[in-house]
Amino acid sequence: MELHFPAGSPPLHVIAAAKIAQIPLTGKPSLTSGSPPTLLLETGQRINGANDILRYIGRIASLPNFYERDASQSSQIDEWIDYAPVFGSGSEFEGACAFVNEYLLQHTFLVGNSLSIADVTIWAGLAGAGLRWESLRKSKKYQNLVRWFNSISAEYDAVLSDFTATYLAKKGSTKAAVSKPKETQAASNSQSTVVENGVHAFEVDLPHAEVGKVKLRFAPEPSGYLHIGHSKAALLNQYFANRYKGQIIVRFDDTNPDKESSEFVDNLLKDIETLGIKYNAITYTSDYFPQLMDMAEKLIHKGLAYIDDTPREKMKEERMVGIESRCRTHSIKQNLDLWKEMIAGSERGLMCCLRGKLNMQDPNKSMRDPVYYRCNLTPHHRIGSKYKLYPTYDFCCPFVDAVEGITHALRSSEYHDRNDQYYRIQTDMGFKRVHIYEFSRLNMVYTLLSKRKLLWFVQNGKVESWDDARFPTVQGIVRRGLKIEALIQFILEQGASKNLNLMEWDKLWAINKKIIDPVCPRYTAVIEERRALLVLTDGPKDPFVRILAKHKKYEGAGEKAVTYSNRLWIDYADAISISVGEEVTLKDWGNAIVKEIKKDEDGIVTQLLGVLNLEGNVKKTKLKLTWLPDTTELVRLNLINFGYLITKKKLEEDEDFVDVVNPCTKTETLALGESDMRNLKRGDVIQLERKGYYRCDVPLLRSSKPIVLYAIPDGKQQTVGK
Repeated sequence: MELHFPAGSPPLHVIAAAKIAQIPLTGKPSLTSGSPPTLLLETGQRINGANDILRYIGRIASLPNFYERDASQSSQIDEWIDYAPVFGSGSEFEGACAFVNEYLLQHTFLVGNSLSIADVTIWAGLAGAGLRWESLRKSKKYQNLVRWFNSISAEYDAVLSDFTATYLAKKGSTKAAVSKPKETQAASNSQSTVVENGVHAFEVDLPHAEVGKVKLRFAPEPSGYLHIGHSKAALLNQYFANRYKGQIIVRFDDTNPDKESSEFVDNLLKDIETLGIKYNAITYTSDYFPQLMDMAEKLIHKGLAYIDDTPREKMKEERMVGIESRCRTHSIKQNLDLWKEMIAGSERGLMCCLRGKLNMQDPNKSMRDPVYYRCNLTPHHRIGSKYKLYPTYDFCCPFVDAVEGITHALRSSEYHDRNDQYYRIQTDMGFKRVHIYEFSRLNMVYTLLSKRKLLWFVQNGKVESWDDARFPTVQGIVRRGLKIEALIQFILEQGASKNLNLMEWDKLWAINKKIIDPVCPRYTAVIEERRALLVLTDGPKDPFVRILAKHKKYEGAGEKAVTYSNRLWIDYADAISISVGEEVTLKDWGNAIVKEIKKDEDGIVTQLLGVLNLEGNVKKTKLKLTWLPDTTELVRLNLINFGYLITKKKLEEDEDFVDVVNPCTKTETLALGESDMRNLKRGDVIQLERKGYYRCDVPLLRSSKPIVLYAIPDGKQQTVGK
């Protein structure tokens, strides 16, 4: 496509949007001054006007929700596009900066919780202002605006670099408009990367934070094990606590007795310890149940909450369209009487819930009288049947955060629409606001992170348990062979990014490989099925033993005894690759020449005859064979490889995960291993020469049972179900 515009007047927001969306666009300054930009499509069709071109790019972009959204958000995007020209007015520039800065105090993006062409339009307006914006950007006058601008700049640095050089340098701006110089990075509220002694250190600022005064909380619900998504929240809390010399509270959000148990509490504590989280205290939301009920009653007295017996589905419909409940006008006495029925768990009380009286006409649906309390007769795992009603997360979270003195509540951006609700509830309760700091949820390809969906796999026997190596739980991925150091590095590399990215497992496993490869011991194994015997006619008739290093470059891996014999087992895959007369290299021994190959009636290679040629040049042979001596000291192995639990990279919102469950997620291969492997312990990480990395899941217990080794991915793309 060709974009025509007057010389000296490029539509910066259009060009930047096309760059970010990676839509090829050829810019041609061919129009006369004052002419509107024109986009010439390959079909010959023309689109005139910068904003119309921008909206067209938004519609055809592959970026999700770049322009096409629901009616409300699409309207907001259009409003921002129409507002953007104010940044080109000299007299109104700073006023516009102040307006957007105030708006961004409680928003990560201009519309919704992801990047849109509205963000690109305002960003381009600022970047195009040249030195005027640069001078403001270096001050602390508009911190929210600078944080937002820097976040977009850093995230799209690679695709915007030539745009900056071509269009912004002419306006007195520099590369700094896109990529922050190192000396100013630490001052912004976005992630920066510095290099210290060759090691990348990731720095992220926490707005409104004071050293020594930061208090954070990690608040998992005890309804499952900690998974990789929760790990990001836990590690970011740890990071900020360390950086600002603050405190962390581990708080169990135990307000749903139907899903929670002491087993999950115990395992969450185990996972938190595994991650190395250093907390100052453990609390439970259930510790605050008496105070929460007092607050609920206080809000009823103040007319800020009411009891509603509207059936759940009808209530949901009314909230969607903004219809006030008929119960909203009940008197305080009526509400208190029904509140007592809820406390008693009576038949009448079970029909009711407590709702906050906020704003049923608010465009933000989370503000439309959310539910604060529901009845539930299920006994609580800590306090039994003392209570017949329980607070919702929306009600108890802002309360307990305030009571515990939390300064910053870290929440994933999926809760962005609830931020206004959180602040409003704290205001109604009479508390000072707790700062909310958002980060993007960690989403992985071919992975389900919903506890409900993971529970389905456990209950239906698709996995062994919550610590199954196919699960994204901390215990599962550690059992698979992931080192916690790799997980921490992987998560901190993303920092507190607000971008909703779908991450590849390959990157995580590649980091893991760099950690385990330099130190893990090396062993040899031969696949048991159709293994072939290589007989060295001039080999040692009496086997002898040599002591070799388990890792040639790491003495700490120890040593092992290797037996040399005239009868060697080799993999069938190697046996069928060898030709008569070919010279091959026997690893850790030397060369041999194959003189004869024997096959059975089906053409299967069963035996090879050869002679040693230890003076041969190992650099000239094509095949480097791993081998095992034909002795009774070999140990049996079961090599287990895992595939993804689902066959689709990303599940759509309306898609049932059961329809994409992978039917084949586990393969087992029997093998023989060298005798020294009988000393392996559970959790040991090793490399099998020419086969990959493995973690010992079941060591040698008795000779009739094989050692169970789990294959550890190495970061190379794996086939689903392989």
